[in-house]
Amino acid sequence: MIAPVVILVEPQLAENIGMVARAMANFGLSELRLVAPKNGWPKKGVREAASGATHVLDDATVFATVPEAIADLNYLLATTARERGQMKRAYAPDEAMADVAARAGQRVGVMFGRERIGLTNDEVSLADAIVTFPVSPDFPSLNLAQAVLLVGYEWRKASGQARLPFTGEMQSPPATREAMASLVASLEGSLEAGGFYPPEKRDVIARNMRDMLHRMAMTEQDVRTFRGALRAMTRIKAKE
Repeated sequence: MIAPVVILVEPQLAENIGMVARAMANFGLSELRLVAPKNGWPKKGVREAASGATHVLDDATVFATVPEAIADLNYLLATTARERGQMKRAYAPDEAMADVAARAGQRVGVMFGRERIGLTNDEVSLADAIVTFPVSPDFPSLNLAQAVLLVGYEWRKASGQARLPFTGEMQSPPATREAMASLVASLEGSLEAGGFYPPEKRDVIARNMRDMLHRMAMTEQDVRTFRGALRAMTRIKAKE
């Protein structure tokens, strides 16, 4: 499965290009094409803004015009925040990247416009379809790198590569009933020795404490930590 090419048309700010490279690297995109970047290439400060994603910048290619940048592509998407009056299919990023992932063997590009004015109508007309973002109508403007990040994230998912770096599952098994009973007994003994229980309410409070502990779904490590804390508090009390 071939990852899409990211095409930036007349990008102006080095910081934006660097952050685009970082966003691309986050989600496994590596081919960056720049069309007539303002004030030339490379730009001062671009590598710093990339935060380590310098391999994307090192391999970036520069073109004089959009037609040159897209000449070898089989399919082209143009990103825009506004309706252009053109008879083109408009996709959300997830739909667009699902379609791209299904285009086995095809070279696909996603074209992003200038920071201030985006793509021209003529540039959009070169694309097969449009990608737009379901943003709030009260503030529809996206930073260039943010737009690339959203597309990259959806590509990662659509291509089946979106695996979490860790699961967060418990490393310690759930505590046994025996371990819980021992903890409850230790806690009740400590509380009783400290005068916590009013005699007439002891049974009710003890049940509430047991219920609370069981609701916590404690692991064996939790029980060991809790019992260690109780022992430490008991030693401190004994020294007073």
